[in-house]
This record gives sequence, structure tokens and C-alpha cells, in this order.
Amino acid sequence: MSLQTATDKVTHGVRNLTDDVLQSAQDAVQTTRAAADQSLDKAEAGVRNLRRQADPAIDDLAARAQDLAARSIDYCAETSARARKQIQQAAEVTGKYVAEQPGKSLVIAAASGALLATVAMWMSRRRNAY
Repeated sequence: MSLQTATDKVTHGVRNLTDDVLQSAQDAVQTTRAAADQSLDKAEAGVRNLRRQADPAIDDLAARAQDLAARSIDYCAETSARARKQIQQAAEVTGKYVAEQPGKSLVIAAASGALLATVAMWMSRRRNAY
């Protein structure tokens, strides 16, 4: 056997080995891609499923928030109307008392004014002391 024949056999063997390694690598890459595609498909399906489950929950939370806001607005309106009515009743009672007892009302008003003026002066002096 000549040197050329031996070299050709070795070259042919190396070439076959290289082709086999290349084919194995390509098969591994395709297998990996297929597995990755499958994993991505499963993940995408899972995300779609979660979204389908989350959408009703989000809609329910939004409806509850709107209901709570509407009830809060109604409660504030009722409370405001009640307070307005009580203030109006107090004003009517006060007006009636002043009409029935003008002397007493004048004395009460003067005493209240004097008390407020005293408190204001006391607070002013106290603030200046600091």
C-alpha cells in the first residue's frame, strides 16, 4: 500500500468522521430548536390561559371599584344634605329664639363676643411669647 493510498484512506476517514460530527451537531441543533419551540408554545398557551382567567377578575375588580365610588358619592351627598338640613334647623331655632327673646339674645351675643376677643388676645400674646 502506497503512501498516497494511506493518505487518501485517512483523509476519507477524517472527512466521514467530520461529516458525521457535523450531521450530529445539526441534528442536535434541530432537536434543541424543536424543544425550544415546544416550550415557547406551552408558555404562550399558559399566558393565554392566565389572561383569560385574569380578565374576568380585573373586570370584577373594576365593577366593584365603580360600585364603591358610586356608594361613596351617594353617602357624601346624603351626609351633606343632612348637615345642611341640621344647620338650617339650627338657624331657624336661633332666629326664633332671637325674635322671642331679643334682650337675652343681645346679652348672649355680647358675652360670646367678649369671650372670643379674650381668647384671641390670649392666643396672640401666647404666640408672640414664643
